[in-house]
Parts: sequence; C-alpha cells; structure tokens
Amino acid sequence: MQLHDVWFVLIAFLWVGYFFLEGFDFGIGVLTKLLARDRRERRVLINTIGPVWDGNEVWLLSAAGGTFAAFPDWYATLFSGFYLPVLLILVCLILRGVAFEYRVKRPEERWQRNWEHTIFWTSLLPAVLWGVIFGNIVHGVKINAHKEYVGGLLDLFHPYALLGGLVTLVLFTFHGAVFASLKTVGDIRERARRTATAVGLIAAVLVTGFLGWTQADKGDGASLVVLVVAVAALVAALAATRLGREGWAFVFSGVTIVAAVAMLFLTLFPNVMPSTLNESWSLTVGNASSSPYTLKIMTWGAGFAAPLVMLYQGWTYWVFRKRIGTQHLAADAH
Repeated sequence: MQLHDVWFVLIAFLWVGYFFLEGFDFGIGVLTKLLARDRRERRVLINTIGPVWDGNEVWLLSAAGGTFAAFPDWYATLFSGFYLPVLLILVCLILRGVAFEYRVKRPEERWQRNWEHTIFWTSLLPAVLWGVIFGNIVHGVKINAHKEYVGGLLDLFHPYALLGGLVTLVLFTFHGAVFASLKTVGDIRERARRTATAVGLIAAVLVTGFLGWTQADKGDGASLVVLVVAVAALVAALAATRLGREGWAFVFSGVTIVAAVAMLFLTLFPNVMPSTLNESWSLTVGNASSSPYTLKIMTWGAGFAAPLVMLYQGWTYWVFRKRIGTQHLAADAH
C-alpha cells in the first residue's frame, strides 16, 4: 500500500469519526423542536452536548485540512465545485456555535427563542447537505480534463444525492434520539426512546434503499459485507432501544453510521471524485495526491498528534458521562 492509499484511508477515518460524533449533536439540535416540550427540556437537550459539540467539529477541520495537504486537487475541485453548499454549511456551523453561547446571555423569552430556532435550523441544514455532498462525491460529477467541476448548482440535486440528504438527516436524528435517551433522566428519556423507535424505523427503510442503490451501482463483495453490517446494526439499535438498553443502542447506531460511511468510501476507491463526463478524467488517489515526501512528513505528524487529540476527547466524554434532567437545572438560570 502506497502513502496516498494510506491517506485515503486516514481521511475516510476522519469523516467516519466526524459523522459519528457530529451526527448525534446535529440530531440533538433537530430534536430541540421535535422532542422537547418547553424551554427547560430544550436546555436539557442542549446541555447533553454542551461540553462536547465543539470538540466534535475538530474532526471536520482535520478531514478538510488533511484533504488539502494530502490531495490538493481533490480539495480544490470539491470545495470550488460544491462552493455554495459548503459555504452554507460553514455559515450554519458558525451561527450554531454562536447560538449555543449567546442563548444564555439574556433572560428574555424572545431572545432565547430566536437562538433556539437558530440551533434547530443550523443543525438540520448541514445534516441534509452533507448527505447531498457525499452522494455527489460517490455518484460522480461533471469534471473536465483539467480536473475542474464544470456543472451547475442544480446538477448537484439529483435523486441519488437527495436521497443521501434524507438518509443523513434521519439517521443523525435517530442517533441523536438514542444519545438523548442515554444522557437524560425522567420523562424526556422515555420520550426520547419512543422518538428513537419511530425515527429509526424510517431510517431503516431509507438507509437500506440508499446503500442498496449504492451497492447496485458501484458495489463489490467487500461493500456488500459492510452494507449488511450497517443494516444489521440499525436493526440491533432499534431492538436495544425497545428493550431500554440505551448504551447498546448508541453503540449500534454508531456502528450503523460508521459502516454506512465506510461503504461509501469503499465504493469510491481508488477514485476520490469520479467524472461523469469521461471516466479517464476522474480524480483518483494517484493523480490528485501530493508528493510522496509531503505525504511522508504528514504521516509522521499525524502519528504523533492524532492519538493525543483522541485521548483528550475521550477524557472529555468520560468527565461529562452522567445523565441530566430538568431537576438538575438551576431555577434562575437562563
């Protein structure tokens, strides 16, 4: 295996980690409108991800930075061709972070309600758009001989990509509902379990359809195995939710996301962005990568820094592992 193959795997790992972690806090953001009945319950949901949401976004920065350094042509074509969707995601992530911090700064109902609306929409839109973007990456886009995207914005919204957007939205919402049932107590915990069951059934249909479509179009034996793992894990997550085993339900919902994203990268390799105009114009791990020396330096740096970051983030989750409920909120807190 050459270094550009190794870096393709590493970047896939970073995207898997990002969707696993950011997936449930996007889901929590969506559930602030679907699950919480009042402001106190919304505070509970937001507090479940309060200590960790910004750390989860480090995985996105690492994935984008790794792509920029290891595969500059991939980075340039992806972020220029998908400029508007990526810009919208970036604006949402900025506003979402501001909303988490500013929501509690003033006690007025209108102030807090507006920031809560912001949290909902800036969680929902990226959840959809990431599915659309990765649907296009796997499906292929209009790339010419100069490695440039020559399509338009509407070319990105075809049936396969739109189904991908629905899958990520529903799957992240399910993941968030499972996380909410794992991290809360009282009535909100029971409603989170019921919500997880209802959303999970929809997710099972959409995930099976989307991954089945991917398998039929680009799959092989290895991707078929991962598809089976993804669907089986989702069924297991539903069963664990019904039995009240929230820990196992979260593990299995996470495995579903990991397997689904891994399958997309399996069907993509050795391409990084297929061209629908001419197969020979596709960006691959070979023609889109940096020099071997650059990749070597990056490998040494990643080998040193990545374990430290993962250990610190794991410690953060351990420190804030306990459940919370409305009874744990100070009565006079914003």
